[in-house]
Amino acid sequence: MGEEGTEGTVHLLCLAASSGVPLFCRSSRGGTPARQQLPFSVIGSLNGVHMFGHNLEVQLNSARTKDTTVVWKSFHDSITLIVLSSEEDTLELRLERLLQMVFGAMVLLVGLEELTNIRNVERLKKELRTSYRLIDSFLRDSELIGDLTQCVDCVVPPEGSLLQEALSGFAEAVGTAFVSLVVSGRVVAATESWWRLGTPEAVLLPWLVGSLPPQAARDYPVYLPHGSPTVPHRLLTLTLLPGLELCLLCGPRPPLSQLDPQFLEHWWQPLLDPLRACLPLGPRALPAGFPLHTDILGLLLLHLELKRCLFTVEPSGAKEPSPEQRRRLLRSFYTLVTAMHFPPEPGQQEEKAENATHQAQVPRACYLVSGTEEPGTGWRLVALQLGPRRLLLLLSAQSPIHGLRGLASHTLHALTPLL
Repeated sequence: MGEEGTEGTVHLLCLAASSGVPLFCRSSRGGTPARQQLPFSVIGSLNGVHMFGHNLEVQLNSARTKDTTVVWKSFHDSITLIVLSSEEDTLELRLERLLQMVFGAMVLLVGLEELTNIRNVERLKKELRTSYRLIDSFLRDSELIGDLTQCVDCVVPPEGSLLQEALSGFAEAVGTAFVSLVVSGRVVAATESWWRLGTPEAVLLPWLVGSLPPQAARDYPVYLPHGSPTVPHRLLTLTLLPGLELCLLCGPRPPLSQLDPQFLEHWWQPLLDPLRACLPLGPRALPAGFPLHTDILGLLLLHLELKRCLFTVEPSGAKEPSPEQRRRLLRSFYTLVTAMHFPPEPGQQEEKAENATHQAQVPRACYLVSGTEEPGTGWRLVALQLGPRRLLLLLSAQSPIHGLRGLASHTLHALTPLL
């Protein structure tokens, strides 16, 4: 298994489906945004072969060359997105989900009406510039994983019940049911209505907040791709501490002026210490002192029914491999086991599943050993699914292969009360 994102290039193209006019092109190299653009002749050829197949009632979804994977996807017969990746061992599943998130981001910030009823291409190009920052964050090496798992990145605060109670009272006081606390793009706590937001807005909203430059307060118009794609809502954000933001999704009320510093202090000053305890949770996700085996270098825990996940590559003080490398290994392993070994998540269609009999025979655990044959080198990756929970672990080379499933089972049992 290669390390996703290593010295590879990703090109993302957006075109008007009816005319083939390019709306934007975004690129990254080695997980960093790049200015490299594809020649117009290449863009035209990629769109032309897709349109040719469509006219013959043939749906072209993906293609592979020696060193590049290409995925096409049309939305509402109006927008065509194309992604090309030369990253090693890239699977179509990852690129398909990238395109779904990109279109969701476009709807979130522009609205579905503008995308399905294109009256002026140049004006649409200008409006889509507001989505570039969010779209580029999907192309770079991110500390989050919700773009791939389609689950909300979460953290577990030390005093979650206290924060939850304060959040519910604050939401009632300001007159909106949709309130959350977000640290570094991850949800710390949220009201019940916020958790009921559909996909993809449940993932996109905290990701958007984490991608924006720091500000004391924002009043941001957003559309909900699932819940309200044509009527905008207001996303209000208020910085309680640097890196920790209070987010409200609402209509015309309350005005931002109502949420003045004195009002916020009344609600949140008594909880200053629990709020400060949330700040280190960004990269770690788990409370300090949570017992994990010392061989664990990174973990991803998903609750497939709640659509939430915990993702960390900093459970211990080990220096090797680097956090970036650990994230790439876990992302690649997640893509592999989801596409090849485990049945689809509840509520999602899996076109590649052959039949119910095949799904019943899919293993509920699998592992992968990476590295040389020399003892003590490389890494171990193990995945275990039990009910709605799926756990992926990245382990050091010292972890014995015969004990991988036992270690994964023990860790899943310990993490189950948290998610």
